[in-house]
Amino acid sequence: MNDCDALLQAVLREAKALGIPVSQNIDPEVKRNRRAARRFGCCRFREGRFEIEVAQRLAEGPEAGCRETLAHEALHTCCGCRNHGKRWQSYAAKMNAAYGYTISRTSTNEKMGVEELRSPNYILRCTRCGAEFHRLRASQLTRHPERYRCRCGGSLTRVL
Repeated sequence: MNDCDALLQAVLREAKALGIPVSQNIDPEVKRNRRAARRFGCCRFREGRFEIEVAQRLAEGPEAGCRETLAHEALHTCCGCRNHGKRWQSYAAKMNAAYGYTISRTSTNEKMGVEELRSPNYILRCTRCGAEFHRLRASQLTRHPERYRCRCGGSLTRVL
């Protein structure tokens, strides 16, 4: 089990060392969510303070995934970074370059080193590179994969 509170403090020190203006009003106690199945963490602003929460399965997983999620959420405490806009992306890029993180807007269970809690209802596959895309809910992508392309340029087909 990771000591999320200590990891958060370490991540905050790293950000401050790079001149990233993380908030001074962050609750030092990281909340754990036992029910989170689709997200790894979140950052909430309540009563003048930021609360950071991580999924219990992430707290019990490899330290690297937990640490990276805490860094991702800590960046949301910066002024103008409540979303994943350009300013948030620039701070994430700084952290990635300096500390070897791969902070991004989204991540996967595999990358975080944790088990998938729910099986996908839809699987799409690229006809060129074979990359698979798992989805839990129906969407335009799952209903009309022929309208979309993989990053490699290949077309998508639904296999489940």
